[in-house]
Parts: sequence; C-alpha cells; structure tokens
Amino acid sequence: MKVTIVGAGAVGASCAEYIALKNFCSEVVLIDIKDGFAEGKSMDLMQTASLNNFDTRIIGTTNDYSYSKDSRVAVITSGIPRKPGMTREELIGINASIVKKVTENLLKYSPNCIIIVVSNPMDTMTYLLHKEFKINKNKVIGMGGALDSARFKYRLSEALNCPASDVEGLVIGAHSDVGMIPLDRIATYKGVSVRELLSVDSLKNLVNETKVGGATLTGLLGTSAWYAPGAAVSSIVQSIICNQHKLFTCSAYLNGEYSLSNLCIGVPVIIGSNGIEKIINLELDHTEKKLLLNSAEAVLSTNKLLDTINL
Repeated sequence: MKVTIVGAGAVGASCAEYIALKNFCSEVVLIDIKDGFAEGKSMDLMQTASLNNFDTRIIGTTNDYSYSKDSRVAVITSGIPRKPGMTREELIGINASIVKKVTENLLKYSPNCIIIVVSNPMDTMTYLLHKEFKINKNKVIGMGGALDSARFKYRLSEALNCPASDVEGLVIGAHSDVGMIPLDRIATYKGVSVRELLSVDSLKNLVNETKVGGATLTGLLGTSAWYAPGAAVSSIVQSIICNQHKLFTCSAYLNGEYSLSNLCIGVPVIIGSNGIEKIINLELDHTEKKLLLNSAEAVLSTNKLLDTINL
C-alpha cells in the first residue's frame, strides 16, 4: 500500500517518519520541488530503518509524480506561509494555484486516491478541491480539526494533571484562531465531565490556550509546528489504510449537515477505507450553534476569494 506526501518540509517529513514507525504501509513517496530535498529527507529517514525496526520503504523525488502512481492516500502539505506585507488575497492566490497543480498531478497517476489537505488556509484549500475537481466528497479530508483536538486534549491533561490518553475532547469549526470551537461541554476524563473537575476560569483559560495553540508555537519556535501536525496526518492515514473507523474532527464538505452547505469545515467524522465514512451530527447547544455559524461565515468569506483568482 502506497502513500504519497507532497512537500518534504518539516510537516511532510514528520508525517513520513510517523507512518514508517507505525509500519502499516509498504511505501511512502516524498515529493518536493526543491532539487534533491525529498531525496535527502527520504535517505536520512531510511537510514533509521534498522535502528527503529520498520520495513516501510521511503522514496524521495524532485517533482516527478510518476513515483506516486497508484497511491492509496495522498497528503498535500505544499504552500507558503503568509509573509510580511502580503495580503490574505495574495496568500490564497499563491497557495490555491500550488494546491490545484499538485492535485492535478496526483490525480493523473492516482485517480482514485484519498486526499488529505494540510495546506493553509486549510478549510478553503479543502473546498478548492471540491470546487475544481470531480472528486467524491468522502475522498477529500482537511486535517486541521484532528490537530486542534489533540492540542485541546493536551491542555485538558495539563489542567487535570493526567495522561492525555485518558482525556476525550473535540474541537470543531474552522482551522483558525478565531474559528475553532473547543467543546468543553462534552469533554471528559475517563467518562467524567471535565466541568465537574475544573473551574469555569480554568476551562476558559485552556479553551483560549487551545485556540492560539498554533500561534503560541510559532512564537516560541519562530516557525510553524511540525511534530503534532505530522502525527495528526499519520493517524488519519492509518485509519484509512487499516480501515480503523476512528473518529476525528476533520474539514469535510457539508451538504445540509449542521444546517450548513457548500463549504468545508471541521466536524466529527468517521475515517475508514473509503475516507470519510460518516459525518457525525452532534447535538450542539445554542451557544455552540452560534459559534459554528460565525465560524462558517468566516470560511465562506474566505472561499469567495477563490472566485477572484484566475486558476
């Protein structure tokens, strides 16, 4: 079983490493536009195979998509971060062009692959694939909510002084500081509501910390995070390849769910061999519904910028 990752930067390489360490697929292909970059990353990773006891083969190539032929899953991490002085429209225009071209190349060699989008703005880039290509809506998945939910569980475990594996928590909405909605109302510690264990102020603080999780790391590192994003992607890939039917929050195309249509936004989904097997309709309270509607309106506003771009 083959997985292709486009973009051999920190996130893409971390994703390839986690997939290899979990040993659930036969081959990972890394593709990058920088000459020799993917080849070097793949060689470095392959030199850890005997040390880390994995059999997955990692191959790197410079912009040669023929290596991706017959991929079961493809991951798109390509794009640029917003630079000083760059407008949001300029960023979206550049990244949309990159993501569209990458998708064209992937579908040329793997027309039936499931695509996981990491490139930002992620909800809009996920929507772009639905807008520009005839792909079944279950086969395009935006990664963001899986990462945001992991960050929420990390903050909950800190506040509860417990292992993160004992905590359950979901973040829905857009993959952005203002758009994400950590659902503390339904978060639990071994089945016990966290609202029974943490004060209102404590919950409010950790919700806010979750929402600025990416910005916090960028401030500390001077660049975007890569370990957790790579792990989030690899977990989604594993659930597809191994047909695990795990529940993640992912950016999915909605057609009436949550009373929203014609956009991609983070909601709970079941991930299996067909990609998004099912969208889970949560019973949201009045406040959560309003927050999700506001988040969706922001995403729709960003999506409209695609109409001004000549792709």
